[in-house]
Amino acid sequence: MEWPEELLKLFEDPMFSNVKMPPSPVTADDRTLRKMEEVKAWIEKNGREPRPDAKEIKEKLLFKSLETLKQMNVWA
Repeated sequence: MEWPEELLKLFEDPMFSNVKMPPSPVTADDRTLRKMEEVKAWIEKNGREPRPDAKEIKEKLLFKSLETLKQMNVWA
């Protein structure tokens, strides 16, 4: 979308210096990618995949996320 020049000049006024465009909505693909990156970072740090019988809740949650990613066929 192209903004009119008059509107662009208006936002150059210091009074509007804190006005920002609203962020783009987070998509399902964005959430999937973020979860993949989180699981991958955990695996790299720990040298193994998360386990369902882990003591830490974070590892259990990452295990569930990994299982979901595998079911979606986005994790080999």
